[in-house]
Amino acid sequence: MKPTDESGSMKIIGITGGVGAGKSTVLQFLAGLPGVRVEEADRAGHLVMEPGTEAFRKIREHFGTGILGKDGRIDRPVLSRIVFSDRRELSWLNSVIHPAVKEWFRRETEKERKKAKIRLFVIEAALLIEDHYEELCEEFWYIYTAPELRRERLKASRGYPDEKIDSIFRNQQTDAQFRACCREVIDNSGSPEETLIQVKRLLEKKGLYEGKGES
Repeated sequence: MKPTDESGSMKIIGITGGVGAGKSTVLQFLAGLPGVRVEEADRAGHLVMEPGTEAFRKIREHFGTGILGKDGRIDRPVLSRIVFSDRRELSWLNSVIHPAVKEWFRRETEKERKKAKIRLFVIEAALLIEDHYEELCEEFWYIYTAPELRRERLKASRGYPDEKIDSIFRNQQTDAQFRACCREVIDNSGSPEETLIQVKRLLEKKGLYEGKGES
């Protein structure tokens, strides 16, 4: 991890966890606090694929103009059908998107440091560990939820069958791996209120929360 800056300047924290862990509960709370900016890798992934970007140029050249919609933007459903039926194409796309997203985060955090208007920048990404976001973040927080509860949530919210959920779980970091790489663990297996109590305590411990600006 990057050395913690004790000077009172902006801190950068990475939040991660398995699919279905309920990270949005934590992110929504943090986003409602003054002096905090929350950004998710999914949103950054959309931005780096906009027309005019380097990633857009590479993707268009690689896949051809057939992946473009009438508005000239990448038709994401079309692109998804291509890459999720061909592992090599998916690997190629990831090799373009993931570095672009990381560079986007790097630029945005540097902009915020120069503005000196916020005290905490939160990065959410499922691949914080795999993509070595310790180069940007001072520490990682792991949102843990019991596997059986994650399974229930994925079935209820996304309609995933057990086979798809099993495949997702197999392809993500294990609980032990998350815990080994993350400085803090938030247990989101209980109620939202119980989760937010943990988040507030962590922020208080790090001098980032004084009980104001709750949403």
